[in-house]
Amino acid sequence: MGRRGLFDLERHFAFYGAYHSNPINIFIHILFVWPIFFTGLMLFYYTPSFYSFPKCPCGFNTGLVLNFGFLFALLYAVVYILFDKRAGFLAAFMCFLCWVGASVFAFKLGWTLTWKVVLAAQLFCWTSQFIGHGVFEKRAPALIDNLAQAFLMAPFFVVLEILHALFKYEPYSGFHANVKARIEAEKKVWQDKKEKKSS
Repeated sequence: MGRRGLFDLERHFAFYGAYHSNPINIFIHILFVWPIFFTGLMLFYYTPSFYSFPKCPCGFNTGLVLNFGFLFALLYAVVYILFDKRAGFLAAFMCFLCWVGASVFAFKLGWTLTWKVVLAAQLFCWTSQFIGHGVFEKRAPALIDNLAQAFLMAPFFVVLEILHALFKYEPYSGFHANVKARIEAEKKVWQDKKEKKSS
């Protein structure tokens, strides 16, 4: 049975899904959402740190530090677990891997090269997603209507989409049927508003 209120996964998933119903647009988001998260963490690596991990005994320095990048990844991980324990733990593990990988990359590249890599990657990924919405979805991105929800749900949306496509995974029985019904209802409301504006 689904939760209600803040952690109503059906509502959040339906909101995001209403903006991503075209298969090509969904595929574009599957390709580029997590790289946006990863490179964002690379930039967050250069925020003030409150703890630095010591070098490993072999002398290799990963540059891992606890900073706002870590807190950012932790926030996402906790929220995803609260949404759904099974898929949430997988998404949380991916958040942790992204934080470690982004930290190591940023440490090795240095600030001068990191911000250039991040800028190029973010521009490419965001441009691809806007093309997905404009050309294939023919609807503005979810972030136009709800910035926080769109940013928070995007990586988890991708995880749930892949799990459902590969394994027919559902957080609980009937989840996808309920979400599909909500998406169709939300799209109808949007279409009606669009027709009223054009008339």
